[in-house]
Amino acid sequence: MINRRQFIGFGAAATLALVAGCTGGASDDPGEAGDFSGEVKGAITVLTNRTDLVNTTLPGYAEKFEAKYPGTKVTFEGVTNYEDDVTTQLSGGEYGDVLLIPSTVALDQYGQFFSPLGTVEELKAKYRFVDQGAYEGKAYGLSLGGIAKGFVINKRIWAQAGITTPPKTPEEFLAGLKAIADKTDAVPYYTNYKDGWPLSEWNNHRAVLADPKINDTFPTDPSPWQPGKIQYLTDSLLFDVVQQKLSEKDPLTTNWEAAKPLIATGKIGTMLLGSWAVPQMQEAAETSKANPDDIGFWPFPYQAGGTFHAAVDGDKLAAVSKNSKNKATARAWLDWFVNESGFATDQQAIPPAVDQALPAGLQAFTATGVELVEVPAATTNAGKEDEIIKESEIDLKGNIYRQKLVDIARGAAKGDKESYFAELNKRWGAAQSQVMK
Repeated sequence: MINRRQFIGFGAAATLALVAGCTGGASDDPGEAGDFSGEVKGAITVLTNRTDLVNTTLPGYAEKFEAKYPGTKVTFEGVTNYEDDVTTQLSGGEYGDVLLIPSTVALDQYGQFFSPLGTVEELKAKYRFVDQGAYEGKAYGLSLGGIAKGFVINKRIWAQAGITTPPKTPEEFLAGLKAIADKTDAVPYYTNYKDGWPLSEWNNHRAVLADPKINDTFPTDPSPWQPGKIQYLTDSLLFDVVQQKLSEKDPLTTNWEAAKPLIATGKIGTMLLGSWAVPQMQEAAETSKANPDDIGFWPFPYQAGGTFHAAVDGDKLAAVSKNSKNKATARAWLDWFVNESGFATDQQAIPPAVDQALPAGLQAFTATGVELVEVPAATTNAGKEDEIIKESEIDLKGNIYRQKLVDIARGAAKGDKESYFAELNKRWGAAQSQVMK
């Protein structure tokens, strides 16, 4: 089953350092880049979590690569429990020639397992999302594609409600959902409450404020659930949607897989996800004999300086194993796959190469006036936000506290928006004062 951001790799997960000493005998490559010299020939093994594509789509790409480089052979190794199993392989020293970097590997460990591809400065001139795989000026991985953040919608349902352009404010968005409720039979908004993880998508919209320093300044704020701040903006909208009965009647019965054909056929109007979900909903439309063109993608309803802003980031990073016996071919495969295969575009993802055009779906997204933004990671306060999350026990990047928010909004738990936000600010502020002292 492919869900979340698995159009190419995995969604972001917490980084956990591998057990000390489990380095698999990896040795250091000298210089800014690994040694990829030698003739491009021979066999390589590529590890992937896309077990659904190992015997279908991926061999077609291998054939094209092998035609360009006669004498090469690309074999795919599908790994179902990718994070755990490949982490074990890393510890043992045998982990193929090209692989997706597991989130269990901390940045400062990249040099132990992966060959540096070049300097960050050099690669950023050619590729997007390079910072995600960089450490101390060296880049160790290339994203296979990127995604944008926003709302997946059924355009036909919104049009029936009289709305054909993205709402610019939370108030306009709520009014749009109310129009859907009044003029159609669709559920205006679907929370995906039961599966839980879609609620974490509400944490992915800091770019809407158009503040490039927001990830660094966020940990310095003891009360982010106050009006005008990002947590208030996003969580307040979710609360209001539910409280105004513009979401499904019983969130305890939501089902992610079942939601795909429901939005595809117009029984659901809106879900907050990422652009990765668009092709999944379009596929569901085709399966349901509905119109795939009904599926659209709109930005979060907020403008800074009169412009929509949407966060974009890369999916899993592909790297060359430091223990590969055929690094020349491994690097040639990685470069070809990122630059020439067309895989990202085939998956309706943002191509990693900066000189490649966006896929049609995202061109339509930017045509609504959206500026795509890579929000820089925290530097001065790197890691502080995660420390506050742990200390406060508010899973800002998860779903538990937002499930309680939904419960309060629908009357299934005590409190109201003001009391809950006050509680969150109190807990967050207490933890923040300890972490940032």
